[in-house]
Amino acid sequence: MAEKKSGIDQALIRDLANILNDTDLTEIEVEQEDMRIRVSRAGTTQYVQAPIAAPAAYAAPAAAAAAPAAAAPAGKTRNPDNVVSAPMVGTAYLAPAPGAAAFIQTGAVVKEGQTLLIIEAMKTMNQIPAPKSGTITEILVQDGRPVEYGEALVVIE
Repeated sequence: MAEKKSGIDQALIRDLANILNDTDLTEIEVEQEDMRIRVSRAGTTQYVQAPIAAPAAYAAPAAAAAAPAAAAPAGKTRNPDNVVSAPMVGTAYLAPAPGAAAFIQTGAVVKEGQTLLIIEAMKTMNQIPAPKSGTITEILVQDGRPVEYGEALVVIE
């Protein structure tokens, strides 16, 4: 078995780093016995953590993704057919460039396929098109704010 130093398997971390390089992944996480190891090349540090509440941590994101309209303010329900949800995790931008006019505003009429906003993911700007024509009744994200997969972005009625 690989030599351990301070309870951390250095060989495992090296092997995970090699897997990142070989597969062009940006992050990998492994759980073994009583420790979890995440190796990332996205500028974050490597860490080792005991899986104290690991089952709950993995269950919460699944529940959030299953109900994207759950982000609605209390007492206000939205027709899920009118909600445009984030197709990926990233940073939402409401304008094509800093200082430029926003793609949409509340009350604006949009056509199917028109760009509503941009989500930056892995340094790629992904245009989010309107799935249908209609009027923008709510913009639920702020410019430059991170968004999760399935998070409600815009309401079109």
